[in-house]
Order: sequence, then C-alpha cells, then structure tokens
Amino acid sequence: MTTTVPRDAAPPPRAVLDVAGHAPLRPAARAALLESLDQGWADPRRLHAEGRRARLLLDGAREAIAACLGARTDEVDLVPTHTLALHNAVRSVARGRRRAGADVVVGAVERAALHHVATFVADRSGGEVRTVGVDGYGRVDPEAFAAAATAGTGLAVLQHANGEVGTRQPVEEVHGRLQARGVPLVVDVGASAGHVDVGRAGDVLVADAGDWGGPALGVVVTRAGVRRSPDWPEDEDRWSPGGVHVPVALAAAVALQEAAAGRAAADAHRRGLVDEVRRRVAAEVPDVQVAGDPVDRLPHVVTFSCLYVDGEAIVERLDRAGFGVGSGSACTSSALEPSHVLAAMGVLTQGNVRLSLPPDVEAAAVRRFCDVLPGAVADVRAALGA
Repeated sequence: MTTTVPRDAAPPPRAVLDVAGHAPLRPAARAALLESLDQGWADPRRLHAEGRRARLLLDGAREAIAACLGARTDEVDLVPTHTLALHNAVRSVARGRRRAGADVVVGAVERAALHHVATFVADRSGGEVRTVGVDGYGRVDPEAFAAAATAGTGLAVLQHANGEVGTRQPVEEVHGRLQARGVPLVVDVGASAGHVDVGRAGDVLVADAGDWGGPALGVVVTRAGVRRSPDWPEDEDRWSPGGVHVPVALAAAVALQEAAAGRAAADAHRRGLVDEVRRRVAAEVPDVQVAGDPVDRLPHVVTFSCLYVDGEAIVERLDRAGFGVGSGSACTSSALEPSHVLAAMGVLTQGNVRLSLPPDVEAAAVRRFCDVLPGAVADVRAALGA
C-alpha cells in the first residue's frame, strides 16, 4: 500500500549523529556556565573577595573532575583544549624522561595530534617514533606494543578506545608490561571519558570535556611518581600557562558529573542503537564494510565504508536528507582525507560514514537514518556512474 504524504507536511527534524569532541552543551552545564559568568569571572590568582570566590569555584571544578576520573585533586590539571593537553602531556613527559631515552612508541590508530607531537619530540631529541600496528578491529597486541619499548624509549602513547571505530584497547595489560620495563604510558581517554569507566591504567591520562557535553577543555591526570618537565616558558600555572577560564572549568565539571550519573542508561540506550545500525547497514547496503569490534567497543560510535562512493558526496547527500554525520578521520574530517585509522586496520576507506551518537539521541532518528541510507548511497553511486 502506498502512503500519500501531504504536500504541506513538515519535514522531519534534523538529526545530528556526529558529536565526537564537540557534543552539545548539557543543560546543567549551560546553567552552571551562565551562573559562574556572574560568580566566577575574576582572576582566581587575585586575593580580593572576587578572586577568592573564583578560586573556590576552580578548585571545586578540579575536585569534581578528579572524583569522576578516579584521581586525586592534586593529580588534575586543566588546559584550554584537548589537543593542547595532549601536546603538553607528551612534551612534558618526554622532557622529564630525556635522560632515559628519546624514542616514542605509539599505536597506529592514535589521533593525528598524537602522531604529530610524537614526531615533534622525537625529532627534536634525536629519537625515533616506533609505530605499532593493529589488527583488523583496530586493536594493538599488548606483547608487540611492549616489545617496541626497547632501551632508549622515553614514553609510550595509547588511546583507551578509538573515537572513530569504537574499539577499546588493552590498556591495562599494556600498562602492566610497560611498568615492568620502566616506560611511562600516556593514555588518551578523549573518546571514552564520560561514556565508559576509563579505569586507572596509565601514568598520564588526557581527557576531553567537549566529548562528554561540556565546553572545550582539556584535562590531564598525572599519577604520582611520573616525571614531567614543561618545555615551555615559566608561568605561575606550570602546566597550563595563563590558566583556564573558571566558568568553562565549572561547566565541564558539571557536565562530567551528569554524564557519570547517567552513564549506565546512556550506554544501554546507545549500544542497542549502534547494534541496530551495524546490523541494518550490513544487511541493507550493498558493498559495505562495518569497521571495529562489534562487542568490546564504545557504546556510541560506529563507522562503515561504502564501495564506489566518495566520502564527501555521501556526507553531503545525507546532510540534505537531514542527517549530520562524519567522514574520514575523526580528528581531520574537515579535509575529508582517507582515514589513517581505517588504513591501518586494512579495511575499506572509501565512502566512509562515521556516527557518534549523543546520549539523548532519539531511537526514531537513528532508525530513520537507517531507512534513508540505502537510497542515499544508491543515489550517489548512480551520480558517479558506479
């Protein structure tokens, strides 16, 4: 039976299914931000009443973030952006370990910012970057990763989970093996914090408030006993020269508390929807490959690639249909270049579509996306003569 849609029927609402690193600000975080713009605007280093009030708010934000990440307050430093936090963490650990070695070990599927900073510190110190490959799911082998940390290794870098395909890494096992070798591990939890329990594995953890529904803010957790030394000019705030905006820090903390409180429900909701996307895409779109571990993964991330389709074209076609999705590497998608993550996994990189679902995503929107996708891919293929 054919259903006739009235000409004046309102189009379905847009569905943004790509919020990795830039999720909408949570309502509680927005309220905290606006309130603290009035209460915490002053320089927290000043001794007057307004400055002391701002300092109390900043200290409270650090304490709340530390509690959610399983850290002590004195282990937490706040940095204006996640990328800057990643750079500072690797640079400072490399400088602190310069007498032990200049080589850096990284996983092949780390975000571009980490590959760049690893090359930067190794080149400057006369070391080399050892890149450890991954399997078809995007996961490193713990033994191979640890074996790459030979004599002369200053540090190693490994993500907690991949923000593009969702696969979780064996961080605890890798950390244990590296501890036996005396090599510190920097763990990027940017795609994981606020979505899953990131545990305590790793010597330095770097998180991204923008990913859990807070404003842009980087968080660096440095465990006791880790030697770090800044390689930038001296400042009163040793790890984040100039400090951070107090209202932003407070809003990030409130967002993380809200994310942690609702994590179990959000996990179940989004994991079920991602399972549905994985199943329907594989069954309903010809010549497609769904990437990443289907089980041991983040609950909200899914990536698939369509043969004979240009990534930019499919993103634009879906955008016209009312869906905001990503393509290419999650960290360099503005250029829509082939994903280095998918290439390292040895899977299809052509016509890549990446979803990162917000916690409050509507099931109807995701199912509507699955309904529209086969026709969208067929349209693009037809336009390209495929």
